[in-house]
Amino acid sequence: MGKVLAIANQKGGVGKTTTTINLAASLAATKRKVLLIDLDPQGNATMGSGIDKANLDNSVYELLTGQCEFADAVCRSEYGGYDLLPANGDLTAAEVELINIKMKESRLRYALVNAREHYDFILIDCPPSLNMLTVNGLVAADGVIIPMQCEYYALEGLSALVNTISRISSVLNPSLQIEGLLRTMYDPRNSLTLDVSAQLSAHFGDKLYQTVIPRNVRLAEAPSFGMPALAYDKQSRGAVAYLALAGEVVRRSKQAAKAAAVTDLND
Repeated sequence: MGKVLAIANQKGGVGKTTTTINLAASLAATKRKVLLIDLDPQGNATMGSGIDKANLDNSVYELLTGQCEFADAVCRSEYGGYDLLPANGDLTAAEVELINIKMKESRLRYALVNAREHYDFILIDCPPSLNMLTVNGLVAADGVIIPMQCEYYALEGLSALVNTISRISSVLNPSLQIEGLLRTMYDPRNSLTLDVSAQLSAHFGDKLYQTVIPRNVRLAEAPSFGMPALAYDKQSRGAVAYLALAGEVVRRSKQAAKAAAVTDLND
């Protein structure tokens, strides 16, 4: 059964969608079967995967509101090498419609019940706010990857997100946990970057990924061509960094699976 990871941060502009796209492509490059779910009405992950959000027959909106099945909404990112549940502005309406739907917080989770068997990893690109779409992403997930810049305001936002994850874990999804924190747009020449990085390491320990994502022009350019950095320029620093991150994600997943197997044997 595939591992479901929500990529979330209530603060915008931290490289959340960039991380989702490039991690999906990097995992796919390691021969894993990957599904990317775009839960943001802006549809940036959809466009960055080479899919025209203006010409969708079905999207994650129809899936969440019960107007189509999973197979009717999923499509393929040829450049990325992964499957995609696309999104566009229609998803904004789901906010209102979900209010009156039974089990509204779990719509995505139930929509993925059968699909999980067909993927090694499912990555969810959450909106940069705490709304019903984000809640659906967190309820559906096994873990949360938090991309963040090493700056003062990012620390304040991180505290709020950790509290949100804790509340959802206690009420709606007991298995939810922080999978890891990812430092993005990293510039080691900046003293504040180093200070914040040291604070994160002290507070979160091994939850902090060793991989850091540097500021990289190729990462910024790739979405306008509808492809991940790995397809746009596989030798760029950004592409290499996300491949390293994929390696960390896979290793952690294997370690968690082994630990769970040992626990089951002991029980």
